[in-house]
Amino acid sequence: MRVLFASGALFIADQLSKFFIRQSMALGESIELIPSFFHLTYITNDGMAFGINFPFGIYIFSIVSIIFTGFLFWYLYSIKDDPLIIRAALALIIAGALGNLTDRLLLGEVTDFLDFMIGGYHWYIFNLADSFVTIGMVIMIYDSIFLENKRNAVQE
Repeated sequence: MRVLFASGALFIADQLSKFFIRQSMALGESIELIPSFFHLTYITNDGMAFGINFPFGIYIFSIVSIIFTGFLFWYLYSIKDDPLIIRAALALIIAGALGNLTDRLLLGEVTDFLDFMIGGYHWYIFNLADSFVTIGMVIMIYDSIFLENKRNAVQE
């Protein structure tokens, strides 16, 4: 399954980017790359998505992530003959899930560094793994709304 090689490459890119940030920046440091739009800002997140935290949350979230990632691998195998776009979307989601899960299991926290703002609006700081999951989900939603109907119409 070639899409798993893509997942592996994206996973490595995520881990290398986080390693580079941890090695080259101090926690809390911010480097302005595009004024008033994009910074590299090194923070860590020991909670769940968007910094949500509750007692034992990292353990519960890690267990749920392991189960969910296992399900994604099984699902990817079960649709091995489906269109590439759906398999590629799953490959993105798997890469992102594994990237953040690896951080949680090895470091106890996730490294975040992509920091965008537009005017007075400042988005949550995130990482490549978060981007992979988001892009994969957008592709899956797009496919289910637009492309799946077209495929079904052609088959009928």
